[in-house]
Amino acid sequence: MTESDTGATAPYTDAARARVVMAYEACEVADLARAAVPIGEHELQPDGTTRSPGAMLADAVRVLAAARRFLEAAAVFERVGGADWQLIGDVLEVSPQTARARFAMAEAGFREGLLFPEGIGAAGEVTRLRVCMAREPLETALDLDDWVLRHEDGDSDLGTTPVSGGLVRMDRRRRIEKHS
Repeated sequence: MTESDTGATAPYTDAARARVVMAYEACEVADLARAAVPIGEHELQPDGTTRSPGAMLADAVRVLAAARRFLEAAAVFERVGGADWQLIGDVLEVSPQTARARFAMAEAGFREGLLFPEGIGAAGEVTRLRVCMAREPLETALDLDDWVLRHEDGDSDLGTTPVSGGLVRMDRRRRIEKHS
């Protein structure tokens, strides 16, 4: 049984859900980039050339793909939080039309995934994962709490719930009024 099934607490806001997805994507970028930093003992030949041609480039491609997912998740978060296409375009230094063309499908997919998770069959595993995180954000947020605390570098003011502690729930009264 999930937290939302119990009826004990109001569900999280859509913006909180989108923020958890964005946090997860940021974590993925960080982990992939961090993995490229160490130079393995047997990574280089004695003459300094690589033992595995193309391996580091493939790693960089994975980091870039993760960074694109992070950017997309950030745009969705901003839209769900009320930002218009003008603001998103301004931040990205593109026209509002270009910003909309680039991210409108991701926003629509996020919103539809919250309503109809069974309708994502052909959308792929990344979308399926995002929908799962968005529908039940607390589990992902708790995992991210652990990740942040394991990687804190002198940030002592994070508290014990640096991700889950910031999630916002819907106001039950507004939710009831909204659905009446």
